[in-house]
Amino acid sequence: MKNILVTGASGQLGQSLRQRCADFPGMKLHFYTREDFDLEQPDQMARVLNELKPSIVINAAAYTAVDEAENQPDRAFAINTKGVTNLAQLCVARDITLLHVSTDYVFNGQSSEPYREDHDTAPLGIYGQSKQQGELAVAQINPPHYIVRTSWLYGPYGNNFLKTMLRLAEQGKSLTITTEQTGSPTSTLDLADAILKLIETEAPYGIYHFSNTGQTTWYGFAKEIFSQTHQLDQVQLAETAEYPTFAKRPNYSVLDTNKITQTLQKPIRSWQDALAEVIHQL
Repeated sequence: MKNILVTGASGQLGQSLRQRCADFPGMKLHFYTREDFDLEQPDQMARVLNELKPSIVINAAAYTAVDEAENQPDRAFAINTKGVTNLAQLCVARDITLLHVSTDYVFNGQSSEPYREDHDTAPLGIYGQSKQQGELAVAQINPPHYIVRTSWLYGPYGNNFLKTMLRLAEQGKSLTITTEQTGSPTSTLDLADAILKLIETEAPYGIYHFSNTGQTTWYGFAKEIFSQTHQLDQVQLAETAEYPTFAKRPNYSVLDTNKITQTLQKPIRSWQDALAEVIHQL
């Protein structure tokens, strides 16, 4: 039985891991919120690790407010870099495997083909920079580790693009959505499955990319949401080539998922099929 500590238990990925872990009977997952396991409180983390004695930590905690990070760089780096550094140091001292969740925002979006794990990182904004520095800390401190980069997360829990679209549609809002960015919407349920499968199969350590297959724009994502919920005729939906945001975002951040597909020997489903499951659950 693998004894696993999960940080960020109240977030959308943390809650998805809680839902999916029943499918992995060889694991005992313990879920901790920021109140119980704060990345900025190394003494608290050390105490919990000493008591629980996990063999693995899944770090699903992060500062994810992309625009706010530009005005609060200290907060972003305190959690995504310094906090992750603290965690990696505690794990290496206790021979604990660390699985750290990262982001497509570590790339600058200038590629014209999907990003492989070995592609150079060059984040555009504070959020991406803080996540990049967290990755580097994990690699340099070097506990046995996985770094799992993902993109455009949404799911049945927490706040995300899907739930925002559905809420605004209910309010009768007219929506203008950008076509400027291209990526792969990713279900937190599918990401949770992939993370647990990496651990279950004791896959080789290293960096992995996971997203659902296929690519679209935020406008295309919104259109598919309303198509699947049979609201397309009722929603006033328009596209725009530009949509001003405070933080710069990569225009293209599709991830190459060949490595994790080959490692797990399991095909990844399309983002449209994954979306259908989440909509059904909602």
